[in-house]
Amino acid sequence: MPTAEPTLAALPNPALRYLLATRLPFLSVTLVATLIGLAVSFWTGVELSPSTALLTVVFALVAHAGVNVLNDYYDARNGTDAINTERIFPFTGGSRFIQNGVLSERETGLFGAALFAVVVPAGLWLAAHSGPELVRIGLAGLIVGWAYSAPPLKLNSRGVGELCVWFGFALIVVGSDFVQRGTLSSAPWIAAAAYALLVTNILFINQFPDRRADEAVGKRHWVVRLGVERSRVVYALIAAIAYGWVAVAVIGGMLPVVALAALLPALLSYKAASIVWREAASPARLAPAIPLTIASATLHGALLAAALVLARWL
Repeated sequence: MPTAEPTLAALPNPALRYLLATRLPFLSVTLVATLIGLAVSFWTGVELSPSTALLTVVFALVAHAGVNVLNDYYDARNGTDAINTERIFPFTGGSRFIQNGVLSERETGLFGAALFAVVVPAGLWLAAHSGPELVRIGLAGLIVGWAYSAPPLKLNSRGVGELCVWFGFALIVVGSDFVQRGTLSSAPWIAAAAYALLVTNILFINQFPDRRADEAVGKRHWVVRLGVERSRVVYALIAAIAYGWVAVAVIGGMLPVVALAALLPALLSYKAASIVWREAASPARLAPAIPLTIASATLHGALLAAALVLARWL
């Protein structure tokens, strides 16, 4: 059964309201990204610092929470969530906190800004212990996360939101590695490429049921621009490129052989792509493909991180 949308009556505890407004379950993709970054450092011979590793994970999650909350805020302001009647809750159409009166628009905006503000001192502390380049990495991540939905840039309305998601999640891997390594390296980019593509597909599939509402308010993302027929091809292509990159990286010696285990979730991606191919124009029937897309990305990242750790031990 679908998860019930939030209501004020069901969430009388203010702390719980704010916690759930971050869309807590969906922060798992950031957790996995940080684990990949830490695993890359470990695989390449870096001795991990538990304290900086923990702080990296915690504040990457806080930053992602801030992006989620601000995205809800700006989608409330542009009106797309309010008119979205084809949403598949809890995956698309926003958190519904503003629309259902759980938090006001102002409360949501202030909360998102506060989450971003909390990340800054933590990032500066980590930069002092790793290197000044981390400031640029972190700043780029925060700017992309804000500009994704915030005016005047509204990058998700200009056909580059998908690229923002890829770049943002690749940066999480790169930043997590940098905190431990203290220098920039190509290794985290190589490891992050496929995972960031699979996370991008989570955004991409969510755009199918949201497309009519988004188009009505001027959010011209890829599904709006391409239409559902061509977009279903792009969904499959993104997944194929992701898994293909892992194979190429292993063959080329850029990733260890055990990283081939990260190809196993291709079975989930294939099943999801089959559903998208058949049901792209029918939001309700598309619903089973969304958790499959999330599972494929999460499992790929977890297997890749585990493989990198195992490769060093072997």
